[in-house]
Amino acid sequence: MSEAPRLELPIVLVPHPHVRVDKNVLGGSPHVVGSRVPVRRLWAFYRKGVSVDTLLKRFPRLGPAKILDALAFAYDNEEVILADIAREEQLLDRAEPKSKPKTAAEQMDLPFGE
Repeated sequence: MSEAPRLELPIVLVPHPHVRVDKNVLGGSPHVVGSRVPVRRLWAFYRKGVSVDTLLKRFPRLGPAKILDALAFAYDNEEVILADIAREEQLLDRAEPKSKPKTAAEQMDLPFGE
């Protein structure tokens, strides 16, 4: 099976101080400085209605400045974030389970008579 070509992300048009893009970190996905939290994850939560307060509780080490800056980055560079989400989906679609899950009967022999 041949691998599909990896999607390249568009150029970041508006840089932000709390967001980095480094090909050696998270495969080049925009992430919050000093963490391995991808901006696409914060953006996806936020777009689904998760409040900034909830994001602060979920990612307390980031703090408000980094979370708000990551969201601002996503608004300013939406094309980059959408491409990053598409790339993640492509990778997940290609991933196959290593083995088929076993049924309960296949997992163990039970010591009960028939």
